[in-house]
Amino acid sequence: MHTDTAAGPTLPEAGFRLRPATARDADFLTAMLTEAFNWDGPRLTRDEILAAPHIAHYVTDWPRAGDFGAVAEAPDGTPLGAVWARRFPADDPGYGHVDPQVPELTAGVLPEHRGRGIGGALLDAVVAMAARSGVDRLSLSVEDGNHAAGLYASRGFVTVGREGDSDTMLLRVDAG
Repeated sequence: MHTDTAAGPTLPEAGFRLRPATARDADFLTAMLTEAFNWDGPRLTRDEILAAPHIAHYVTDWPRAGDFGAVAEAPDGTPLGAVWARRFPADDPGYGHVDPQVPELTAGVLPEHRGRGIGGALLDAVVAMAARSGVDRLSLSVEDGNHAAGLYASRGFVTVGREGDSDTMLLRVDAG
């Protein structure tokens, strides 16, 4: 296995590689935010997501100071999925908000590429980025029935709260 020092492992044997998310990924992150909201079927369009400030704030002005993330791409450079982290103030919290100092993760993988280890590899890369940057905790929100909850639990996220039909999960990052 090769290592990309900026994002974590690259996985050529799995047919994808990881790289840090940059400003040029803003549109793809918006697509992945749309996937995250529509994990169980169509609910919101991209335009509806961007028109809702409490949702759009996950991608607005990407990247802001303190934002970090990773993108998985096919060997030809086609993006397949992304995981990214952003802090939210107490007066504009995200769905998985724990504290303004705790970045909240958003994750999405294109449906036709799920189940190939992309989400886990992205999650591991972003947790490693957090550790390298001194972030000690990460949070996220996951709805009931979303199979990604098992992935998050397998990586050490624990449920610390509940809002509606979603759990707020927290990971204590090991600075290693």
